[in-house]
Amino acid sequence: MKIATWNVNSVRKRTANLVAWLESARPDVVVLQELKALEPQFPRLEIEAAGYKAEIVGQKGFNGVALLSLHPVEITARALPDAVADDQARYIEGRIQTKDGPLTVGGLYLPNGNPIGTDKFAYKIAWMERLQRRAKELLAREEMFVLGGDYNVCPTETDVYDPKAFANDALCQPQSRAALRSLLNLGLTDAVRAFDPEGVCYTFWDYQAGAWAKNWGLRIDHLLLSPQAADRLTAAGIDKVERGRVEPSDHVPVWCELAVAA
Repeated sequence: MKIATWNVNSVRKRTANLVAWLESARPDVVVLQELKALEPQFPRLEIEAAGYKAEIVGQKGFNGVALLSLHPVEITARALPDAVADDQARYIEGRIQTKDGPLTVGGLYLPNGNPIGTDKFAYKIAWMERLQRRAKELLAREEMFVLGGDYNVCPTETDVYDPKAFANDALCQPQSRAALRSLLNLGLTDAVRAFDPEGVCYTFWDYQAGAWAKNWGLRIDHLLLSPQAADRLTAAGIDKVERGRVEPSDHVPVWCELAVAA
């Protein structure tokens, strides 16, 4: 099974690109972020014509996440399942019954957190703590799961083209990186780094200053796997070519393959 994540940065603007990628890449499950649309505005007909069922958690003009699947999915959460009141559309989770056992896929759009020293950064760190609690709950089941999405964290200096320029950015703060390390230290595997431990693997290039042409990128989109999923990990990659399309998102798809029979 192929699991993917993609921040599409406005699904209505990227519908053609999204459908073309779905038809060529054929992920079994993909989680999308930054839809910037309510559910009635989502291009459901086009997505279903490509063979996918879609579940959406929308928000007008901001945020928004979706889970697309070629297989039947039981949606288990439309927000982080805790008692915290949160009106931002940032999480969706579904469970697929496979021949090799249940597979849970969570799709997340982690807060950006800028500027640091504000409530936005505090919200980011608190959200990451909530995500860690959810990961612990999922780990307790001892089942396969993948938490994919735009984490808005560059894990190391290798994951940012100019560390000095981003020294005061929320994506590279010690607290942000520590929170992501704490999540990984629960026993999760970064799918891309499992195959390329130290290479440059950017997933985002800004629209400004010719960032794409200069390869001024960031690695902020990640797929984190439970031990049971990591045991079946056979491949991972980044579809960098999507950034060069007409009217592209500033992010590209990240995917992994698991030796799991649907």
